[in-house]
Amino acid sequence: MNPTRKRRLVAVGLVLLAAGVAGTFVVLALQENLSYLHTPTEVRTGKAPAEARFRLGGVVCEGSVKRRPGVLEVRFAVTDRIRQVPVRYDRILPDMFREGTSVIATGQMQGGEFVASEVLAKHDETYMPREVAAAMAKGAALHTHSCGAN
Repeated sequence: MNPTRKRRLVAVGLVLLAAGVAGTFVVLALQENLSYLHTPTEVRTGKAPAEARFRLGGVVCEGSVKRRPGVLEVRFAVTDRIRQVPVRYDRILPDMFREGTSVIATGQMQGGEFVASEVLAKHDETYMPREVAAAMAKGAALHTHSCGAN
């Protein structure tokens, strides 16, 4: 093998090695920031991660919003009309947040309660994640639990 061909082969090998290392770092970074959407039924049946961050989607139960005077903390329940999960949030809620509207909260479970770091409220009448809409339709068909039940 002549020296020119050998240098080219080494250069191509180094480029492939660098691309492999960079690709590995990108995949690891994306996996770390990935959060899945779960319904309250999935959370209650153990299908949602116990200690990892995830998104909780559903409808804010009517009559469940409780605010403490003088602080931002608010507690409410999110339901898919089958089961519900209590949520605690200590930041400013979006303007569209109301009882009976769809929300997606990002956070993690702590002591049987979902501690949210972000809450997004439905912004128009046509938007609802497919998973949440399917769970809501199933809950409406069953009529087994309402916001007062777990």
